[in-house]
Amino acid sequence: MAEIVSIQNVVKEYHLDKVVVPALRGVSLSVTQGDFLSIVGPSGSGKTTLLNLIGCVDVATSGTVLIDGHDTASLNDRQLTDLRLNTLGFIFQSFNLVPVLSVFQNVEFPLLLQRKFTKAERAGRVDELLEKVGLDKHTQHRPSELSGGQRQRVAIARALVTRPKIVLADEPTANLDSVTGENIIDLMKEMNRAEKTTFIFSTHDAKVMSHANSVIRLADGQILNGKGVPAGAH
Repeated sequence: MAEIVSIQNVVKEYHLDKVVVPALRGVSLSVTQGDFLSIVGPSGSGKTTLLNLIGCVDVATSGTVLIDGHDTASLNDRQLTDLRLNTLGFIFQSFNLVPVLSVFQNVEFPLLLQRKFTKAERAGRVDELLEKVGLDKHTQHRPSELSGGQRQRVAIARALVTRPKIVLADEPTANLDSVTGENIIDLMKEMNRAEKTTFIFSTHDAKVMSHANSVIRLADGQILNGKGVPAGAH
């Protein structure tokens, strides 16, 4: 399979007053299309920073970040926005749903931003995703009327509705009970199989990482295990 994410010798530093805080220290990582990859490590290890660099919401201090063949350092703001909108999907642990919009409208929102589908095409795609995540009976509910697991499924449907090549999930089960969390991972795994979508997620959850094809271990801003190890080898 083709390489869809390539990170070479990436350093990321944050400046707090006169103090330089290193978040990533010379990280290199290769992700192939269709992978189901878990990034694990303690709080402060650099997991979220690495996801933010892959998601084009932050830039590296030095090193190279290639996303679907694009060198993110060479892209202007508009090109980065296009890459986020058309190539990437995001699942946040806080869900980040729009409270005044219905379930249907929340999932439809990225398609409206893309401006390349008719109303009927948008409706067809949203309905298909909501059925897949088991929320076809809740299309007109607001997020406040849903359980945590249901809100997370809305967030997954929204991330997948544009059929992105890469989905990034930051602690996707952190706010869920263990049964709902397992169901969410099973759903992501099914989408990975059916659509060949690349999933990259950070987690503290051993059950979640056991589903991954490979596991990247981070500590103090460095990868401990090179290119990643098979999920069963930890």
